[in-house]
Amino acid sequence: MSFTEPIESYAGAVRETTIGAGDSAVTIGGAKSLPFYNFDAPAGNAPKIAMEVYDSAPQGWPAALESALGDVAGDPVAWAKRCVELGADAVCVQLASTDPNGADTSADDAAAIVKAVTEAVNVPVIVYGCGNADKDAEVLKKVAEACDGSNLLLGPATEDNYKAIVAAALGYGHGVIGETPIDVNMAKQLNILMTQLGLDASRIVMDPSTGAIGYGIEYAYTVMERLRLAALGQCDDMCSLPIIVNLGKEAWRAKEAKATDAEEPAWGDETKRGVLWEATSALTCAMGGADLIVMRHPDAVALVKQSFASLADQ
Repeated sequence: MSFTEPIESYAGAVRETTIGAGDSAVTIGGAKSLPFYNFDAPAGNAPKIAMEVYDSAPQGWPAALESALGDVAGDPVAWAKRCVELGADAVCVQLASTDPNGADTSADDAAAIVKAVTEAVNVPVIVYGCGNADKDAEVLKKVAEACDGSNLLLGPATEDNYKAIVAAALGYGHGVIGETPIDVNMAKQLNILMTQLGLDASRIVMDPSTGAIGYGIEYAYTVMERLRLAALGQCDDMCSLPIIVNLGKEAWRAKEAKATDAEEPAWGDETKRGVLWEATSALTCAMGGADLIVMRHPDAVALVKQSFASLADQ
C-alpha cells in the first residue's frame, strides 16, 4: 500500500509589506502556509530580525548584556552600526527617553536621533515610541517629517492615537505598527480603522503584544496563530497582515533572564541563561506567525538566525 503525504492547502495568504527604501528595503510576509510548513506551500519570506537601539544609555541591564554590547550604549548611531555588523536585518530605535514620566526628551530631539540613525545604516529602521499615547503621537509625527521618504515603520499606533500616527505616515511615506492587547478582534478592528483613514493595508504591520517564555507567551502564541489561520483559511483581509513582536525588552524583563549567579545559583550560568531565554522566546513567536522580531542580545540573534536557516532547509 502506497503512502500519500498529506498536504494542507489554503486559499488565503499573508500580505507582503516592504520597509526601508532603495537598496536597504526588506520585505516581510507573503506566507501561503503555516510558519515553516514549506512542505505544504511556500512559507513566504523568512522571518526577519531587528536589533534594538535605545535613544539613551539603558539603566539596570544585566552585566552579561552590557558586556555583549560593548561601548556603544548611549550612542544610538554607533549602536545601530554595531547591530548591522552583527547581522541585523533591521534596526529598531526605542525612544524610551521620550516618556513624560522619565527624561521627557522632546519630539525634535527624538526626531534628530532617528534621522541620524537612518542616515548611518543601510538597513530599514523601525521606530517605537515610549508607550504614552499622546507623547508618541507628537514624537512620531516629528520623526515621520524628519525622515520623509525613508519608509520607516512607526509605532505603536493604538486605539488612542492611531489617527495622528496614520496621518503622519500618509504625509511622509511610512508604514505603521498597529498595537493591540493580545486579542484577535481588537487587532482586526484597528486595522480596519487605519485603512478607513486611507492607509493601504500593505503599509500596516500588526503588533498583537507578547511576553517572554514563562510570562504569558502561550496566550500570545495562540493569538498570532489564530490571526495566521484567519488569513490563510478564511481569507480574512484584515487579519492577513504581517506580525511584529517587540520581544527583546520582554525577554530581558524576566527574572530568569536577568538574575545573577549570586542571586540564583541553581539557575545556571547567567551569561548563557538570558541568551537562551530570549532565543527560545523568539523561536516560539516565529512558530506562532511572527514575521519581524525585535531582539536585544547578539548571541540570541545568532542562535535564532541559525535555527531559521535549519528550518528553511527542511
